[in-house]
Amino acid sequence: MRPTLVFFSGWGQSSQVWHGQNAYFSKDWLVHCIDLPGHGGTPSVPAAYWLNALHAALPDQPCILIGWSLGGMMAIQLAHQSPKRLVGIVLLSSTPCFRAKTDWPRGCSDRQFHAFEQILKSNSDKLTGQFFTMMLYGDVLPRGRFNAIARQAVDRKHPPSPEALRAGLKLLNTLDLRDQLTNISIPSLVMHGVHDTIIPSDAGRYLANHIPNASLDIMKCGHAPHLTQDKTFNEHLEQWCLNLT
Repeated sequence: MRPTLVFFSGWGQSSQVWHGQNAYFSKDWLVHCIDLPGHGGTPSVPAAYWLNALHAALPDQPCILIGWSLGGMMAIQLAHQSPKRLVGIVLLSSTPCFRAKTDWPRGCSDRQFHAFEQILKSNSDKLTGQFFTMMLYGDVLPRGRFNAIARQAVDRKHPPSPEALRAGLKLLNTLDLRDQLTNISIPSLVMHGVHDTIIPSDAGRYLANHIPNASLDIMKCGHAPHLTQDKTFNEHLEQWCLNLT
């Protein structure tokens, strides 16, 4: 029996961003899309309990976990803590450390991060809208195509709660998972867009170079290849998953 494909969405987005993957994979695979706490209508919990909430939401059967952006950072921790639950992990447009540091130039600058914090204090809708637009930078999309992606991918009935956005920013601000990478014992695939303006592709290369038994797939796109390059993304992901089974 094939493992279940479990998709974790990213900060500020719901599991609706995986609509293309759900349609593609559900014909031959069991698919389970999990929202981050406080996203997609799920209850908000403090940042310290996010990992427990996501662990509890995993299905009982063996899984391949696909985590996008902040969801990928959650996947790294689960792979480190509970490898027996997982057959493999896929880290999409993710990073071990979101904030730039003296010894980590592959992260978000102080200026950009503080701008997120200031916008969130006044208008969470404006912040999530700006962030969605940034996600698609690096892809040359006609306006109609951009609007179609937004209509399909954004859950307007269940926007993320302000509490969840603050908790997610707290995690993005504080998590540094570099020390956990060498302890990941399961097969891993790193997928990253070379034109990603939110998390540089060098962060993806770092992941692939420091996780044992990791493969790297660099795509010609921005932060959301599952939305803008969905056919190529789905085919590459499925081939890797088939090689595990």
